[in-house]
Amino acid sequence: MNLNLYLIAAACEGMGIGVKGALPWKLKSEMAFFASMTTNTKDPGKKNVVLMGRRTWECIPKKHRPLQNRINIILTSQTLDYGNDAIVCKSIPHALEIIEKPPLKDQVERIWVIGGSSVYKAAMESPNFHRLYLTRIKKHFDSDTFFPSIPNNFVLTQYVNFILSYCIFLNFT
Repeated sequence: MNLNLYLIAAACEGMGIGVKGALPWKLKSEMAFFASMTTNTKDPGKKNVVLMGRRTWECIPKKHRPLQNRINIILTSQTLDYGNDAIVCKSIPHALEIIEKPPLKDQVERIWVIGGSSVYKAAMESPNFHRLYLTRIKKHFDSDTFFPSIPNNFVLTQYVNFILSYCIFLNFT
């Protein structure tokens, strides 16, 4: 089992990622990209993990929770139980510990970190960080939640310039 962390995010000008507990924009193409990246696996017998903070979980409309065809893991310091909808962990290391043991060990293909801000920051600082997929939305939206600073040692490896810019960063330390 590979314990690499793949981060996926969309940010507008100013690196805003959220406002009042929701996305600041409604972009079908970005949601389709997110769903495809976090759902698709090479091995049809495996699923991807979506790892998120509690507030990110709560921002997902109830009708879309849990995110389908993915293993939902929520990071929180609170004692919560989401039943079969999600696994609750205290930290990224705790989540990785759960993922590398049965039964998840043989079920997981990739681990996608999907927010929020503090979870992205912790993931980028983790030795398990592998890649950041960042959609840069070329417009300003009012935001109250922001993507953390991208470390200087991250290297831009791919840039696709459309209305939305898809950037991939790797950590070369």
